Amino acid sequence: MSHSGSNSLKSIFFALGANAAIFVAKLTAALITGSGAMLAEAIHSLADTGNQILLLVGLKQSRKPPSPDFPLGFGKSIYFWSFIVALIMFSLGGMFSIYEGVHKLQHPEPLSSPWLAVGVLLFSIFAESVSLWGCLREVNKVRGDRSLYRWFRESRQSELLVVFGEDLAALLGLSFALVAVGVTMVTGDPFYDATGSIVIGSLLVVIAVGIGIEVKSLLIGQGVEPALKKEMVAFLNQEEKVAEVLNLLTFQLGKDVMVAVKARMEDCSTVDELVKAINSCEQRFRSRFPETLWLFFEPDNKK
Repeated sequence: MSHSGSNSLKSIFFALGANAAIFVAKLTAALITGSGAMLAEAIHSLADTGNQILLLVGLKQSRKPPSPDFPLGFGKSIYFWSFIVALIMFSLGGMFSIYEGVHKLQHPEPLSSPWLAVGVLLFSIFAESVSLWGCLREVNKVRGDRSLYRWFRESRQSELLVVFGEDLAALLGLSFALVAVGVTMVTGDPFYDATGSIVIGSLLVVIAVGIGIEVKSLLIGQGVEPALKKEMVAFLNQEEKVAEVLNLLTFQLGKDVMVAVKARMEDCSTVDELVKAINSCEQRFRSRFPETLWLFFEPDNKK
C-alpha cells in the first residue's frame, strides 16, 4: 500500500491529453454555437488541463532531497499544489460556470449549429471516459478491497484524488451539458442551456470542496492509511527482539513516511546488544516498508 509515483503519473498524463484535446473541441463548438453550457465545459477543460500541469510541477518538487532548511524533505509540496488545483476547480471551473449560466438566463440567446455541440459533447464523453478508465485502473492498484468512497477518504495520494475527482466531475458535467443542449434543441428554449451551465458549475463546486477537505487534512499532517499502520504494528510485533509495540506514530510526507516507534524490547544483557537489536529491526522494517524516509525507534517499558 505504498505510494506509487508511477500510478499518479500515468493518471495525470491520461487526463492531460484528454483535457487538452477536449478543450480545443469544446471551445470551437462554443464559439460557433453560442452555447453557455458548452462554454462552461470549455473553461472547465482548460482549467483541468492547467491543473494537470500544476500536479506535474508538484510531483517534481516533492522529489527534491531533504536539505538543512527542510530536513523532512519536500514531499508535502504535492499537497500544496493539489490544494491550489482544488481552488482553481472551485473558482475558474465551478463559479465561472454558474456565472455564465446566470448571465445566459438574464440575456438568453438561441443556439446555432446545435448538432456540432452534440458531436463535440459525445467526443468529449468518450475521451473523458477513457481518462477516467485510466485513472480507475491506477486507483484499483492501491485501493485493495475498499470502496471508492472509502479509498477517497483514506488515500494519502492527493494527486490521484484530484485526477479522480476531476475526471468524475468532467464526465458528469458533460452528461448534464448534453442533456441541456438536447432539451434546448427540442424546445427551442435557451433556458435549459443556461440551467445546464448552472448545474455543471454547482457540481464542480461540490466536488472541488470535497477534494479541498481531503487535501486540507494532508496539509495539516495525517499519518499513513489505517490499513498500512496496522501492517506496520503487526510486523513489529512479530520481530524476535520486540516484546510489545507500545506506540507507533506516523506522518505522511507525500510519497514518503516518517515513523516513530516506542516498543518494549526483550531483555538484552548489554547496551550494545540492545542497540544491535534495534538497528537490525529498523533494517528489516525499512526493507518491508521502503516508503519509510525517517525512522525513530525508542525502547521503553511503558506507553
